[in-house]
Amino acid sequence: MTAPSAPLVLCIGAVLWDVIGRSPTRMAPGADVPGRIRHVPGGVALNVAAALAARGRAAAVLGAVGRDPEGEALLAAIRQAGVGIDWIHRDAGLPTDVYMAIEDTEGLIAAIADAHSLEAAGEAVLAPLRDGRLGSARSPWRGAVVVDGNLTTAQLSAIAGDPALAAADLRVVPASPGKAERLAPLIGPAHVTLYLNRAEAETLAGHPCASAAEAAAAVIARGAARVLVTDGARPAACAARGAEVLTCQPPAVSIARVTGAGDCFLAAHYVAEAAGQDRAAALAAAVAAAAAHVAGS
Repeated sequence: MTAPSAPLVLCIGAVLWDVIGRSPTRMAPGADVPGRIRHVPGGVALNVAAALAARGRAAAVLGAVGRDPEGEALLAAIRQAGVGIDWIHRDAGLPTDVYMAIEDTEGLIAAIADAHSLEAAGEAVLAPLRDGRLGSARSPWRGAVVVDGNLTTAQLSAIAGDPALAAADLRVVPASPGKAERLAPLIGPAHVTLYLNRAEAETLAGHPCASAAEAAAAVIARGAARVLVTDGARPAACAARGAEVLTCQPPAVSIARVTGAGDCFLAAHYVAEAAGQDRAAALAAAVAAAAAHVAGS
């Protein structure tokens, strides 16, 4: 049985340090400019969990953190943010993962995600959902679970077919266009909602799309049950089997940051739905939250 103190939302995937360099001006390839560099807790799973906690929702992360000084500092920061860390996998032989990105006034220039420790941890990351601490095949987890594409294809395939998660409300996000195809095992099940940007949706659709609405419809056509697609400053879309495609135009904002906007979108959408809001209202809430994040709020 799941313990009464278990979190409402489990977030599985990257738990790492974000190193984000931002230029106050537009950058050209090869540019060397002054700016600011932030070193903050990050990773898709952690970003979503922190955004949920900030909105009053209990959340915990399942991921891999090294037993190095960086890992100890990271766990302390996560705990301070109000996110549960009781089930994080620790391995003395693995370093704490890192994500590095460069942004300018137009958005993201480039990024590298070093999530090798998460990948190396493999099935150990999912152990609490199988050994009775959070759930098991006999007593599956029945709450919401956020899954990010920093997990390997093998890990994602295991999640798709795991009886311990068969009753869960799965919210899935790729982490990047280059990792979107990893989500293939999770396309199809009725309890899965996909959160994508247009480039990620195009990867899953297998062809370019002119808008988020077109991309969302294409992913549904591939077999997905429900999908939400963002497209920067252009309208976002929500599509589901047998339902009309909804769209919502983001408000115009000045770009202060971009990393983590999609994670805020997911968290706000989940919270709105959990509060009983309908599809259109939940989409609007998610769009507004992402825009506020980009604006630096």
